[in-house]
Amino acid sequence: MKLTSYILSLALVTGITFKGQAQVDTLSLNSKISVVQYLSRVGKENLGYAAEKYNVNIAEAGIETAKIFPDPQFSFGAFDNQQSKLKLGQGLTFGLGTTIELGGKRSARINLAKSQTELSKALLQDYLRNLRADAAIAYYNAIQQYSLLKVQQYSYQMMKQLADADAIRYKLGAITETDARQSKLEASNLQNGLYQNEADWKNSLIKLGAYLGKKNADTLLIPDGDFENLGRDLNYQTLISNAQSIRADAVAALNSKAVAERSLELVKANRRIDLGVNAGLQFNGESTNEIAPTPYHRTANIGFSVPLKLSNHYKGDLKSAKFTIKQAGVQYDQVLQQIQVEVTQAYFNYTAAGKQVQQYKDGLLAEGKKILAAKVYSYKRGETSLLEVLNAQRTYNEVQQGFYESQSNYASALIELERAAGIWDIK
Repeated sequence: MKLTSYILSLALVTGITFKGQAQVDTLSLNSKISVVQYLSRVGKENLGYAAEKYNVNIAEAGIETAKIFPDPQFSFGAFDNQQSKLKLGQGLTFGLGTTIELGGKRSARINLAKSQTELSKALLQDYLRNLRADAAIAYYNAIQQYSLLKVQQYSYQMMKQLADADAIRYKLGAITETDARQSKLEASNLQNGLYQNEADWKNSLIKLGAYLGKKNADTLLIPDGDFENLGRDLNYQTLISNAQSIRADAVAALNSKAVAERSLELVKANRRIDLGVNAGLQFNGESTNEIAPTPYHRTANIGFSVPLKLSNHYKGDLKSAKFTIKQAGVQYDQVLQQIQVEVTQAYFNYTAAGKQVQQYKDGLLAEGKKILAAKVYSYKRGETSLLEVLNAQRTYNEVQQGFYESQSNYASALIELERAAGIWDIK
């Protein structure tokens, strides 16, 4: 049931004309937006999510980095035998060398980078899962704040009209001055509460804009929705099973295990030797000395180098990688356990919230409305005291506030359940 029609029907019952007059001041209200439209924009415009997307781009760039081969080395040199009296020659040397990686180092690096990319994608999805839920809760909180504002507006308007009527009745001698002052005081007190409710509503709208990365806080979006269509027929055992398979943080934890395993493969590959290959040319100028004249000539050479892997005696890197795999496995089991706890708790909270809302709909609201209408009618006829009207009005206010809070809690409970279960069908 939408709040506007509800307030209007209540005004007809009590014989009071309601005038909605929330002051907007310098803030401008934009067009209304549905929850589906709002969450779609959050996914496109949220600054935090946009920043998280770069982690995937960075990880994908890491795959390109992992494909790099060792760079070859070019060397150049010149020599002079420094024997001018013996007329020994000078010469030049050129060399080219490179390292040939053995043991599958390059493929291990690439596989690790790919696993890290998959992990980044899973973490991005988990970020979106939480962002979407937080934004949806903020959306329904804005609806709740608007509902509470309307309740306070109605209470103030009712008391203001009673105070105006009491001022006339006092002049006519129908009531005492104390009763007239009391009703005026109550109206002023409700007006103060109205100011705070209006501020709470505006703040909730500003928070909606913050999820969209809006820089102009003076332009507010208005939720176009209610607390209907929150009922779901769900089995929490099925929810747990599905959540442990599809929830983004479970997928991320599984990818963390894959990253740890790929890291071990790379550690093992790095412990294998690499082959160094080098080739060169040497140009020797002629030597014209009389003892051992030598004509101009060239010399070619080729060689190989193999590192002596004495460092492999120490196996700290292997042990660290193996422990990381075991740690990732335990963390994955912990995530599954946490999912089970979160889904179960969220399911029970959702069930309880639904029962609370239904209790209000089954009689609490209607009973409070009837009592207030009867007290106002009797007071206008001089058959009851102002105190009884105030008590009835406060009680009905509390019932209405409790109703809208329970509806907001019901919406939040559904969102938390779907967040925990890794599903989403909020519309």
